[in-house]
Amino acid sequence: MPSSPADLLRSLPAGTRVVVRRRIEGGFTDALGDLVACDDATVTVRTRRGDAVVRLSDVTAAKPVPPPPQGLGRRGRSSGLPL
Repeated sequence: MPSSPADLLRSLPAGTRVVVRRRIEGGFTDALGDLVACDDATVTVRTRRGDAVVRLSDVTAAKPVPPPPQGLGRRGRSSGLPL
């Protein structure tokens, strides 16, 4: 088992869906998406908003996550089902 979040990220293959928690000024934030790359200094996660490049020194937690549920519409959109 990897000893740190950075070690875990380095061990995962590109394309794995991950959540990466990182330290920011005033707290923490998460990047959720597909792992694009990980080197000695950074990890790149492809999120819905684009690629997030995160310094590994800022990562406090990381884990692989299952794919998003299929068949659900975007929030705020009608499902098309009659009421």
